[in-house]
Amino acid sequence: MSFQLVHPSTPAEAVRLLSGSATGDIAVLSGGTDLLLDLDNARLAPKRVLSLRKLPWRYLRWSADSLVIGSTTPLRAVENDGEVRRRLPGLWEAIRDVGSPALRSRATLGGNLGRGSPASDLIPILLALDARVRVVGPGGVRELPVDLLLQGSRRTTLGPAELIESVTLPASAPSTYLWQRVQPVNDISQVGVATAFVPQGPHWRIALGGVQPRARRMSEAEGVLPSARPSHFEVELAAQEAARRAEFVSDKRATESYRRRLVAVLVRRAIQTTLERMSKATPSRKAKR
Repeated sequence: MSFQLVHPSTPAEAVRLLSGSATGDIAVLSGGTDLLLDLDNARLAPKRVLSLRKLPWRYLRWSADSLVIGSTTPLRAVENDGEVRRRLPGLWEAIRDVGSPALRSRATLGGNLGRGSPASDLIPILLALDARVRVVGPGGVRELPVDLLLQGSRRTTLGPAELIESVTLPASAPSTYLWQRVQPVNDISQVGVATAFVPQGPHWRIALGGVQPRARRMSEAEGVLPSARPSHFEVELAAQEAARRAEFVSDKRATESYRRRLVAVLVRRAIQTTLERMSKATPSRKAKR
C-alpha cells in the first residue's frame, strides 16, 4: 500500500487539508497504534495520512481546578507524571493498564477518544471524571463533554474535518479504574469499571467499558449513592443496578451473563477503593490539631 504522509505545522493547516479531502481519502495519525494495524490489514486504504506530530498539542497543564492534556501527548508521559498518580489515581490506573510501556510511548489520549472503541480502557474513567474535549474544525473551536463526543461503536460526533485538541479534567478527584481480561497483558477488557467522587454534584460517577454500543455513565446506579459516605447497602444496590442496566452482548471473550456478574463485583470494589482513597485524602480531626 502506498500513500502520501503529510505533516501540517498548524491546526489551521491540518483542518484545511482535511476539509479539502474526500471521505476515505485521508486518515489521521496521532499515536498510530491502531491506525497502523488498519493500514497493514488493508482495513483502510487512504491516499494520504495526516500526521499530528508537528502540532503544538503535546503538553500537560495543571491549574488550581483542572488538568489539561494535549491530545498528542503520549500516554507514557501522563503515566509518568507524579501528580496524575497522586491526584487522579483512576486516570493513572487506566493509562497504566493500556498495553505495554512501548505501546503507551506511542498511544495518545486524543487518538483513543477519536477511535471511540466500546472496549477502551480510557473512556470509562474520562466519563467518570466528567472530562471535556476541545475540538477544532472549519467552524472554529468548540468544547463538549466526552459523553457527547461518543456516538456508537467506533463512531463519534466529530465532523470530517474536526480534530481533538485537548482533554480537560478536574485537578483532583478520588477515583478508581478496574478491569477484567482473559489475558492480563495486551488484551481487550471484557469489562472495565470506573468510579469517581467529585465535590460538584452529582457526587458519585460510575462508568462502564466493554458495554454496547459504547462506553457509558450509569446514572441509575449513581442515583442510589446520595452521600459522600454511602452505606454497605447503598454500595451493593448501586453494583446490582449497574449490572442490571448495562447493555451487553455475548462474544468470544465472555457471555452476557458473565459480564453482568463482573460488573456487580467490579463496581462494588471500585466504590470501596474510591472510598478508601477519600479517607486517605481527608485529614482526621486528630491530625488537624
